[in-house]
Amino acid sequence: MKSFAQRTITFQAAQELVTAALEHAQSEGWAVAVAVCDPHGGLVSFGRDDAAAPPIGGFAQDKAYTAATLRKPSAEFGAGMMKSATLSLGVGTRERFLTWGGGVPVYEDDVLIGAIGVSGAKEPEDVACALAAIEAAGLASAQ
Repeated sequence: MKSFAQRTITFQAAQELVTAALEHAQSEGWAVAVAVCDPHGGLVSFGRDDAAAPPIGGFAQDKAYTAATLRKPSAEFGAGMMKSATLSLGVGTRERFLTWGGGVPVYEDDVLIGAIGVSGAKEPEDVACALAAIEAAGLASAQ
């Protein structure tokens, strides 16, 4: 066999995550954008609060991409990049990888099925929105 099967998040589940994250942010008075991608970083669903600035959407998508493709939270990736001057300089040359908090992998039955990225509030608030959405959907943020 020269291939493997990989599970991926459904559009319905991705929409559920976007809605839950936006609702959590709105309940706190935060204007955010939310992106959900598949395990390969492909965008599955997106939403942006009317009050969130347009560039925030790109940040949310890149946070989700980072978390999905590296299979770790974007903030954890950022912490690793800060350990070395050459690493922190090198990350700036890579497209789509963001070191800010708010990108969180999404697991179902210990299998990575995608990631959520939230941007527009403070970093801990972005992470809180992502985690609240994952919990509301009955999924997990870690294996």
